[in-house]
Amino acid sequence: MTVRVALTSGEPAGIGPELCVAIAQRELPCELVCLADRDLLASRAQQVGLPVTLRAYERPPERRQPAPQAAHERGSLSVCHIPLAAASTAGQLEVRNARYVLALLDRAIQGALSGEFAAIVTAPVHKGVINDAGVAFTGHTEYLAERTRTPQVVMLLAGGGLRVALATTHLSLARVPAAITRELVRSVLRILDADLQRRFGIARPRILVAGLNPHAGESGYLGREEIEVITPVIEELRAAGMHLEGPFPADTLFTPRVLARGDAVLAMFHDQGLPVLKHAAFGEAVNVTLGLPIIRTSVDHGTALDRAGTGEVDSGSLRAAIALAFEMAARKR
Repeated sequence: MTVRVALTSGEPAGIGPELCVAIAQRELPCELVCLADRDLLASRAQQVGLPVTLRAYERPPERRQPAPQAAHERGSLSVCHIPLAAASTAGQLEVRNARYVLALLDRAIQGALSGEFAAIVTAPVHKGVINDAGVAFTGHTEYLAERTRTPQVVMLLAGGGLRVALATTHLSLARVPAAITRELVRSVLRILDADLQRRFGIARPRILVAGLNPHAGESGYLGREEIEVITPVIEELRAAGMHLEGPFPADTLFTPRVLARGDAVLAMFHDQGLPVLKHAAFGEAVNVTLGLPIIRTSVDHGTALDRAGTGEVDSGSLRAAIALAFEMAARKR
């Protein structure tokens, strides 16, 4: 059976729509269904000079049956049409379209939960304009957790030979220490270990755990979170059979000699782990949400409003996200 992957086109004023028409020019390993306003895609394709044939997506009549168009045709795009609320101009946010962006996500999630889609891939959204529309929104990761009723999810980015997961995500730095509890670190490590096996096919994952403080607290002199929280959880889960090392000082953890000992890194906060990964693989990295009942990958960049409509976009991260979604979905089957 052909693997069918849903691609949400994201913020209509950003680069998402043109990424979708750009990716249509490529050879793809799966059937790709783009969730978007059809006229928006046609307009953006014309604006950036990318010829594409837009085909109406025909929803399969029965669960898990392949659609009539079973494979991606280079230069064409299967589109599940969801209309914009207001006209969209590249580079100019329109608050009335915020709920359109969420409607794309909701349709993709519903299709993935029902088995219509084997995985979903998301183009970037603009958090600010969604909040301006009166919807509390901190990011794709949290929204997916809420909509799938998943109590705990984990953000992981993969690229450049690295896999970096986060204990906390979109949280101000001032709030991070209080958030690093034994319960949190324990649940994140369990999810990471389970999905490295389930989604990535690693039989016994080796996970390297970062400390929170400089020098991993330096025996408590620079902070006690390593002594009171992180180390006890590592020892507990190691005794239960998980392969864990740490806590490591973050400044020496991300060195080739140490990284060679693990399959993934757990960083304690967003900007502890992701700058290293993005330095190694920006434009080619993939964001993966672990712990969900569905497969979700995404690009490693934002909406790039300043580049929207120029045609100066790199679809490398989107290609990698689709390839990884396909790989995980194929493994699941």
